[in-house]
Amino acid sequence: MTTLLLSHPACLDHELPPGHPECADRLRAIEKALAAERFGALTRQLSPEGSLESVTLCHGEHYVDELRHIAPSNGLVFIDGDTSMSPGTWEAALRGVGGAVAATNAVMSGSHDNAFVVTRPPGHHAEINKAMGFCFFDNVAIAARHAQRTFGITRAAVVDFDVHHGNGTQDIFWGDKSVMYCSTHQMPLFPGTGAAGERGEHNNIVNAPLASEDGGPRFRAAFEQLILPRLRQFSPELIIISAGFDAHYRDPLASLNLRAEIFIGSHEA
Repeated sequence: MTTLLLSHPACLDHELPPGHPECADRLRAIEKALAAERFGALTRQLSPEGSLESVTLCHGEHYVDELRHIAPSNGLVFIDGDTSMSPGTWEAALRGVGGAVAATNAVMSGSHDNAFVVTRPPGHHAEINKAMGFCFFDNVAIAARHAQRTFGITRAAVVDFDVHHGNGTQDIFWGDKSVMYCSTHQMPLFPGTGAAGERGEHNNIVNAPLASEDGGPRFRAAFEQLILPRLRQFSPELIIISAGFDAHYRDPLASLNLRAEIFIGSHEA
């Protein structure tokens, strides 16, 4: 199995206030882990800069123009209490988009079996016309739309296991029967969406909210009993994973208390 790893040093230049949890050290930790000998077979490439045409597959042109207009040349510009832009943010966000598109191209063309995109800022809270929750552009949603436009697929799925619900991805695909969005997340918790009754206009949204302290067994049950059966029924041609590891027990912003073993599929978790 061949795996493509996409990243770019520009993503380290998205700066946030001191102490902010979405910091460049996130990427540095991943890079350090993936430098181990057992990951030597990865195909490593720089993430290209995504195009505005790709961004507007999911986001309104006026919204994108406004973000570009307010991007600072120095200092920070705050969009809300959690979300701000620095001089390096615009390029970093476009590298995330470009990585998602390049990963989709690699998998759909058959050059690689799968791909892992290591970029920041993240994306799944970015709605069609709203930045929030550290996010500006919804990279996984853009990847799905790109696969539809470029490769003609008719069924794509986004699976999201971040501890926070991907309100942006849900917003983008709410009325789109060609994309299934599936999410496990802690609830109640930011952003306040993701109830089981939120199903989309075509029953294409699958939310499996979990309670604080639910832990690995209930997380696994959500996948085995709800999400995986719905995915098999939908039979997607492409699966895009929105991979957030903040359900880990050491994350200070939530309390699902998952252990590392659950993320690698161990039945001992």
